Amino acid sequence: MYFFHEWLSAVAVGLFSLHVLQKLFFPYFWKDVTFLWKIITYGIKLELSKLTSKVVTVVDTFVEQAQRIPDKPFLIYEGVEHTYRDIDERSNKIANVFLKQGTLKKGDCVVLLMNNEPDFVSVWFGLAKLGCAVAFLNTNIKSKSLLHCFNCCGAKTLVVGADLMACLDDILPTLREDNIDVWVMKREIGGYAQVHTLLDQIDCALDQPVPASLRATTSLKTPILYIFTSGTTGLPKAAVITHLQTLKAAAGFWAFGGKEDDVVYIPLPLYHSAASMIGIGGTLQLGATCILKKKFSATKFWSDCRKYDVTIFQYIGELCRYLCNQPKAEGERVHKVRMGVGNGLRPDVWRDFHARFGEVRMCELYGSTEGNLCFMNHIGKLGVVGRSNFFYKLLFKYDLVRYDMVREEPVKDEHGFCQRVKKGETGLLLSKVSATSPFFGYAGSKQLTERRLLRNVFASGDAYFNTGDLMAEDQEDFICFKDRVGDTFRWKGENVATTEVTETLGLVPFIQEANVYGVEVPGHEGRAGMAAIIVRLGHEFNAKALFEHVVKDLPAYARPVFIRIQEFIEITGTFKQQKFQLVESGFNPSTISEPLYVVDYLQKSYVPLTDNIYQNILAGEQKF
Repeated sequence: MYFFHEWLSAVAVGLFSLHVLQKLFFPYFWKDVTFLWKIITYGIKLELSKLTSKVVTVVDTFVEQAQRIPDKPFLIYEGVEHTYRDIDERSNKIANVFLKQGTLKKGDCVVLLMNNEPDFVSVWFGLAKLGCAVAFLNTNIKSKSLLHCFNCCGAKTLVVGADLMACLDDILPTLREDNIDVWVMKREIGGYAQVHTLLDQIDCALDQPVPASLRATTSLKTPILYIFTSGTTGLPKAAVITHLQTLKAAAGFWAFGGKEDDVVYIPLPLYHSAASMIGIGGTLQLGATCILKKKFSATKFWSDCRKYDVTIFQYIGELCRYLCNQPKAEGERVHKVRMGVGNGLRPDVWRDFHARFGEVRMCELYGSTEGNLCFMNHIGKLGVVGRSNFFYKLLFKYDLVRYDMVREEPVKDEHGFCQRVKKGETGLLLSKVSATSPFFGYAGSKQLTERRLLRNVFASGDAYFNTGDLMAEDQEDFICFKDRVGDTFRWKGENVATTEVTETLGLVPFIQEANVYGVEVPGHEGRAGMAAIIVRLGHEFNAKALFEHVVKDLPAYARPVFIRIQEFIEITGTFKQQKFQLVESGFNPSTISEPLYVVDYLQKSYVPLTDNIYQNILAGEQKF
């Protein structure tokens, strides 16, 4: 008996010692194991669907949920509940309208231009039930870009929200010439010849399901969505989204610990992958309820959360900053929100958000719409976008490589291969393209797809997706976002393509050349647009005319906030415009001798950037 007690004591001491060692040297072990187990089991499920050729798509899951919980609210929009059955039957009606029309067949692409509303989801699902791919258009899009989008994805049908009809005024004749079928979410329209009304057709349609064989697929790699992203090419690029990507995105809330009784708040635009693929997809994957907002409102956010008992909300970093900038009010911590899921949350805003609104678990994630890699901060550590470890690196091959900011290219060794950075150093994030992590590229252009790839990175013949992002991985394997490189920066939650802005400025009569880049503004997420311009010989700078031009031809987030007038624009050794020094110098009038201007929406012009205005910007008192 004595020896037995000794043995028990030794085991207890050993287990306690292991526990202490684990806490000291492997503090995240069990959280890592739990999270990785979820990822691996979900991945196995997807792989099995490849082997059995029985792919259960996001829409299949929605139909199953509509049968399982038909009367549960799926979407709540402007106070009105839409159950799983409601959206299922309405999407059936839309599918039947187009099936009867006979102009669409399985595999066709339809362009959707709508603001946030329940019918966005109904049209999306209705078309998916026919086996059609749907292209989501940014509602800020201008006429030239809109026409380009049709050419990218080969669509011959357009569905437009009732409140966006004005977007078609300039291009409707061209759409007719190109034989584009235009449908509007109205019962009656006047003055628009050869435009179909959809609501009256829906009223008369059957709500019976169309044959499931129409949407059935045997491949996870079948394109089902096209989501347009900004890039270095100027015009939007149609990222090819397959069933594989939508299924991975739909598992996001679940991977972070989302449950069926959660209420998800989505104030982001549905044409973004975050709101549609992660938000709507994640909600239906759980069988949860979504509060869908037409637009984000900082003044109504917390009252909405209390009214609807919201437990999860989606964000971008800018959204949280807007909430923190609101005047303090009573009862700000009185809510049931337990989790925020999104990206771009700055550490300082993160701290302020927690201090003011309570310890809401902020689940940062990282991944571009078209990318083949995703990081998830399942630990919830402040200021990081994700976490890696030995096992994660076995599953997902990525590397951080040295990057030359002046030459704007990866640093190569004597053999012509990229050089990995050391732990803690900043490097360009590259993700290996493989069978398990494919890159599907962009519709309509192999050239654009190839531009996002780096080949012969570490060995002859390999291929990596170039994220265009500078990241760092610390000693504990946490991933931190540092900056964006190249010709794209982020402002007001949108990607700004400098080439598109440059081309637009080039149409101004008095501008000879423009160099567009982003500069950091204290208190703001991302970078504000700034354009260094050369005034054409024999012309004068016209601030008011420039303002009118950018307001007319560019969406609000892409308009330059600052203008810098130069006599010449520096170029690199490879004849690229030099941006690095311009970005570094910022917009301080006391250190820049060249004329500087800032946008002023009250005066509807660009006005000289004085020291007084500069100080107001630093103090957060200047509105853009």
